[in-house]
Amino acid sequence: MKTIGVLTSGGDAPGMNAAIRAVVRTGAYNDMRTLGIIRGFNGLIHDEIQELDISAVGDILHRGGTILKTARSEEFKTEAGMQKAMEIIKKYGIEGIVVIGGDGSFRGARDLSRLGVPTIGLPGTIDNDIACTDYTIGFSTAINTVIDAINKLRDTASSHDRISIVEVMGRNAGDIALYSGIAGGAESIIVPELPFETDEICRRIIQGRNRGKQHSIIVLAEGVVLNKEISGTIELGKEIEAKTGLEVKVTILGHIQRGGSPTAFDRILASRMGARAVELLKQGIGNRVVGIRNNHIVDVEVEEALTMKRSFNQDLYRLAQILSM
Repeated sequence: MKTIGVLTSGGDAPGMNAAIRAVVRTGAYNDMRTLGIIRGFNGLIHDEIQELDISAVGDILHRGGTILKTARSEEFKTEAGMQKAMEIIKKYGIEGIVVIGGDGSFRGARDLSRLGVPTIGLPGTIDNDIACTDYTIGFSTAINTVIDAINKLRDTASSHDRISIVEVMGRNAGDIALYSGIAGGAESIIVPELPFETDEICRRIIQGRNRGKQHSIIVLAEGVVLNKEISGTIELGKEIEAKTGLEVKVTILGHIQRGGSPTAFDRILASRMGARAVELLKQGIGNRVVGIRNNHIVDVEVEEALTMKRSFNQDLYRLAQILSM
């Protein structure tokens, strides 16, 4: 294999550039030419291709976002779109592709593999919702961004003796809320994977007040389904305020969690995964997703990666409850 492509798809995540760099430089080490596909599968369809040499990926290791840009493509899912993509692949002599993104990106990788293009998926998403890997590229950085926000919110919450609810991202996964909640010392963590009761949260707040604690932090994952009476985080804040008699402020962090310079962990993880992807393609192996388990880089079939059931760390959640007494 002499010519490979690399693209980023779906939501951006810190560390994607480190993965791109690893693909290009590992490819060069193995006498491979790497073509960057701009704006994901949409760019593949519309012939947005540029060559990436060693210099092109210099000075990007520390940068957030993705130099290849990213987009979602409904057209790629159609038969006509797939045909356009295959024409571009043949035009540039691309023999294998590395796809960096989430589960939607992996479905695209699977479709290309079925058409005979060896494709390797790298889990790039802050949500940490890919079951075949312990950690996804960008998750560590997102947690640190949230912790920084919690630290600042705690300062103002303690100054005003108030409760602060922090809504974090994660789609339908609660890992960002869980990990940042523990590291940020939150009194309550609300995640989609487990039920919660507003009365119990209020009880913990009042219990803390009775022993002299004047402020509280609640971390809420965006994917939590609230009840009929509560349609969103702001409404939840109003209910807690009514039941406790304490002032509640809501902060929705939003896309700030996707930005920023990647942590050392994300840079190293992305580098290891990018190198493994090229090593697999060098052997002519495709239709795989790379992950990390117990600090070992592994790879599984794309279909297996898409059908594996993700587990939530309930032991860590119980620890959070103990430590937030």
